[in-house]
Amino acid sequence: MGFRRKARELALQLLFQIDFTGDHIEIPPSFWVENNALPQVKTFAEILVQGVLKHLSEIDQIIEKYTQHWSRDRMAAIDRNILRFAIFELLYLKEIPPKVTINEAIEIAKRFGSEDSGAFVNGILDRIHHDEETLDSTDLKQGAL
Repeated sequence: MGFRRKARELALQLLFQIDFTGDHIEIPPSFWVENNALPQVKTFAEILVQGVLKHLSEIDQIIEKYTQHWSRDRMAAIDRNILRFAIFELLYLKEIPPKVTINEAIEIAKRFGSEDSGAFVNGILDRIHHDEETLDSTDLKQGAL
């Protein structure tokens, strides 16, 4: 398993706990030791968690926009938090190819979510990515005028 996959899985655990308790937790050093987290795993997981928390309102608005007929609270917590870190990656970590972000989120959803989680996450992230690409190309065309 690559270090980013491991970091995403650890970020999911942390985001799930924060979501469940409603508290922004201080991550104990023992968490990283117990999970055999290499420094680059810890760094990337922390980037994901802190980024999601910093942009939570914006990310949750995006989730609500793309999950028509599904309130955020009705959605499975695992799916919701996978979407959160994947949307953060899509919007703010431009050095990671979107297809990598989406594929990783799908695999993590299949592993930790329900039978339908992979397809659900895939559908939402694909639509977000498609819309973002359309906006980017429209912005580029308008800037060229």
